[in-house]
Amino acid sequence: MTTIVTHALVPLAVGLGLGPKLVPPRLLLVGCLAAMLPDADVVAFRFGIVYSDILGHRGLSHSLLFAAIVGLFATCTCRFLKSRTLPTFLFVTGAVASHIALDMVTNGGLGVALLWPWSEERFFAPWRPVEVSPFLRRFFSERGLTVLLSELRWVWLPMLAASLTLRGIRVRASKTKIARSRDSALL
Repeated sequence: MTTIVTHALVPLAVGLGLGPKLVPPRLLLVGCLAAMLPDADVVAFRFGIVYSDILGHRGLSHSLLFAAIVGLFATCTCRFLKSRTLPTFLFVTGAVASHIALDMVTNGGLGVALLWPWSEERFFAPWRPVEVSPFLRRFFSERGLTVLLSELRWVWLPMLAASLTLRGIRVRASKTKIARSRDSALL
């Protein structure tokens, strides 16, 4: 897994890039929380559930079905989130799916149960450049620093670039719209 903060970074970068009209602040916060939600499965260890079990770490909570269910649940809160149904579903589902994708590009663990319940097979991406994060007790070590540097290179900097690009596109589109309105008013 990547660090919990890095999981929240993906929806944060996308949401900030798209802007508050498409992703209101409450939806942005819910997206960040939803991106971290699949790792709540680590509590299974406390109940004696092993990593490789479908209820274990990177099991059913790391499936596309789980992402869609969380997205559907979020649509029930659209009024509170000050968002419409489809953008809420897409943003929250995408936030959870981003967690799954990030875990698939790490270089450790058992892979993710991407296609559960249709398959219990665990999947990794063919390209796995991100260092897998140690659990909390080993995080504050030299290994933890290596993980953070890996995430900076492979996740944080690309997400910063994506966010700035989305913002640039949004600003340019807004300026074009204003210019067209001004031109049509002059005619």
